[in-house]
Amino acid sequence: MTNRKWVSDTVSASGLIAIVRSKSPEFCFEAVSAVGSGGCHVVEATLTTPGALELVTRVREELPHITMGIGSVLSVDHVRAAVRAGARFVVTPILSTDVIKACNDADLPIVCGAYTPTEAQTAHEAGADFVKLFPADTLGAKYIKALLAPLPHLRIIPTGGVDLTTIPELFRAGCVAVAAGSNLVSESLLASRDANAICERTRLFVDAIAQARTA
Repeated sequence: MTNRKWVSDTVSASGLIAIVRSKSPEFCFEAVSAVGSGGCHVVEATLTTPGALELVTRVREELPHITMGIGSVLSVDHVRAAVRAGARFVVTPILSTDVIKACNDADLPIVCGAYTPTEAQTAHEAGADFVKLFPADTLGAKYIKALLAPLPHLRIIPTGGVDLTTIPELFRAGCVAVAAGSNLVSESLLASRDANAICERTRLFVDAIAQARTA
């Protein structure tokens, strides 16, 4: 099985991508470990976080049970840097067919940003493994359900506004997974270095997703 297939299956099975984003990188490794202890083993570090690439490398070496990816990817050079760091997947906030091709060539799954039906279908046709509907909080579950009616082949992962109250309706709408950032690993929790709170918060998200999938 290729890395791309294995990681894609892992993301789908998890149902949750935890996003670690911070202005200060000091506690990020501990936060990733806490997320893993809470039951989420798929984590994205954004390139807007200082030291994100080094974080990915360290997690790959020290926390092998975590499937670690790089987010906020905007260019082919970013993809190459992600590969060098040992990222297992790439996430973009935008649609770039060049970035999709670079990920496909590197056997890296890509969660490609899109907002409109045309962008989502274009990402799929270009080879994106998942479509990151972003920012999802301005669209909501009704939009996702409407989008999937004529385009049921899309594997949608909404980002933005994902919290414990929106998870059930997002999965009912047909999402394969969700991505959660500040509502899961908030800047305040990172600043306070509260690993226990991050772990417990993650458990709540994991439990909510499990319940949503069996409802």
